[in-house]
Amino acid sequence: MRIIMTLLLLATLFFSGASAAARDQATPDLHPVILLPGYSCSQFDARLTDEYEPPTPACGVPKQGRGWFRLWENYTALQEDPTLLPCYQDQLRLVYDHAAGDYRNVPGVETRVVSFGTTRSFRFDDPAQKNISRRRNVCMERLVEALEGVGYEEGSNLFGAPYDLWYAPAAPGVAARSFAGFRSKLTRLIERASEMNGKKPVIIVTHSFGGDYAMEFLNRSPLPWRRSYVKHFVMLCGVIGGTPLMMEVVASTMGSPPPTTLLGSMLSLGNRSFESMYSFLPSPVVYGDTPLVITRAKNYSAENMPEFLAAVGFSGDEIARYRTRALPLTLNFRAPLVPMTCINGIGVPTVYKMVYWDGNFTEKPQAVNGDGDGGVTLENVLAMKRLVGDDPAQPYFKSVLVPNTTHSGMISDDSALRAVVNEILKANQATS
Repeated sequence: MRIIMTLLLLATLFFSGASAAARDQATPDLHPVILLPGYSCSQFDARLTDEYEPPTPACGVPKQGRGWFRLWENYTALQEDPTLLPCYQDQLRLVYDHAAGDYRNVPGVETRVVSFGTTRSFRFDDPAQKNISRRRNVCMERLVEALEGVGYEEGSNLFGAPYDLWYAPAAPGVAARSFAGFRSKLTRLIERASEMNGKKPVIIVTHSFGGDYAMEFLNRSPLPWRRSYVKHFVMLCGVIGGTPLMMEVVASTMGSPPPTTLLGSMLSLGNRSFESMYSFLPSPVVYGDTPLVITRAKNYSAENMPEFLAAVGFSGDEIARYRTRALPLTLNFRAPLVPMTCINGIGVPTVYKMVYWDGNFTEKPQAVNGDGDGGVTLENVLAMKRLVGDDPAQPYFKSVLVPNTTHSGMISDDSALRAVVNEILKANQATS
């Protein structure tokens, strides 16, 4: 009790602007923390081979060379040479290899995640980024600083697990080489972090889409291993179960011209080729047959998602991938069977339904808002309580709601960060 009171005091001192000396006067006995960021918050490099077929003369090996370069995010390169935008847009795409039954990069494009095992990938310091503070708020940089403020140290008991955000977990038995590689790397990282810290089990902390990766990682790890190496799973603003807003995103790409920004490519143009796009679609387990997209002629719910995808221009082959790769995961969602705390924002208008009355999906719909954090609805929160909290095999489950907190505010607002850090410190001291 004395230890946890000291840690909570440190958290209060940190957020009230106390000096670094005041924060460092205690040496808390902390469990190692592994952070998994949200979508778009993992940086990665690329390099090209002669197999790459460039879309314009400005791209390809003769112009971009054979060495590694930062593909995401790299605003400095685009500022110096705007003709690179279509190159980066093309190199960010995925293609589906029917022979392998799996997604892969565009031929001739090799990629690697930056700084796996550290939190450096979450620190966006590109000098050409017009709003670095926004990226700090959207990603985990402020959470890293908050954890450092209560005694965590990069590379000692604080680690990061960025991932290939354009890929995603797929149903068991389906080829998913990227996710398999991530699982192997994360397993080794957790075991190493535990060994470095006196064999203490780790606390996994995720934000947004990072929760999808962590949940599937845990459920595919042997139960004895989970209970030996994972002390607690803290999920912030988890999008497991998808979001109705994603239906507007995929509809908005119908007949649209290519985006004029790199971020636009990641969030719209790329989504049609990204495997991860399917993971954000609303799940029948969470939303059932509730109409989410409403038109004069027909309504679309999570249960008839294939019909909606066809209506907004997805091919039969693309819809088949949704049915075989993404849908089985959400239909078979299960508790991780390690102690878990879910922290969500509420009290923020969040798109719940969209009305395209004339059935024209190229136009902006009329939004019908519900409660949530601006991205994740309250229905996701309630589903987690039902699917995890009510599972008799789940050893511990806690749901924490932070009023008037947005999806990104959970890892950037002082009041929300204080709540998050306090829950992590409580997880450190939990005895069961």
